[in-house]
Amino acid sequence: MPPQHDNWFARYQPWRPVAEPAFWVLVVLFQMVTNSLVSWADLRSTEPQAPYWRPLVWELTSNLVLLALLPALVAMYRRYPLPHARWRRHLVAHLLGSLVFCAVHVAAMVALRKLAYAALGDQYDQGPWLAMLRYEYLKDARSYGLCMLALWTYQLFLLRLQGEARVLDAPEPAPGAPAPAVPEPPRPERFLVRKLRREFLVAAGDIEWLQAQGNYVGLRVNGHDYLLRSPLADVLAQLDPARFVRVHRSWAVNLDHVREIEPQDSGDARLHMRSGGTVPCSRRYRQALAPQALR
Repeated sequence: MPPQHDNWFARYQPWRPVAEPAFWVLVVLFQMVTNSLVSWADLRSTEPQAPYWRPLVWELTSNLVLLALLPALVAMYRRYPLPHARWRRHLVAHLLGSLVFCAVHVAAMVALRKLAYAALGDQYDQGPWLAMLRYEYLKDARSYGLCMLALWTYQLFLLRLQGEARVLDAPEPAPGAPAPAVPEPPRPERFLVRKLRREFLVAAGDIEWLQAQGNYVGLRVNGHDYLLRSPLADVLAQLDPARFVRVHRSWAVNLDHVREIEPQDSGDARLHMRSGGTVPCSRRYRQALAPQALR
């Protein structure tokens, strides 16, 4: 395992709930202020008598709606990550997503502007809708793409801190050794992890649980999380089915690390691991566990 002073990812984890929203708020605030100043300068050169508050209302309404739509953009990126093996399908999904993003952004923005103008004793006229949507889409498509690029860059940053795992290649058969009549799929006993220019091995038996995260699988090993670029079903197909079972659409556990199974009134269950963590277990996958333990 890597030394503790290299565990930057663990030190960053407590700050993530604050750092991630704060980053987007600062970006949107910076964009709002700079765009307001530019719009104000342009407006004063063409309409010297125009109220000074108009550019601020334009940018404030636009960026407030953008900020409100950010959770949807994050969910869209997680559902259709790029790059991906199905990149063409994901690219089409993002193209359609940018159209929906633009339509919602413009509709909410215009509604807020009408309210703000009315409160200030003025009237907002957005002009022909088709022309406005065409103009705004050029800007919204750029904003959508930049948000996706920022999310992808942030994912790479976390990957560097968290460490990326890969399955070690199966050993070559000894020279002259007879080939098995029915070759069995290789079951990896070790995973190679690259983290901050270091490489080390983790044993498959040390994996407590696996969690699907977009086009990655998170491996929980001795209190650390490592990402493996593979669908969850593909990873489980390589692991020992007597030890690793799927307990949720996005979760699988190593039965050797399960300490207690707590049934829920809904029919689901909560798995308490020996390390102190908990993993959700849905009704659909409860049969993968010992039925007598869930009664």
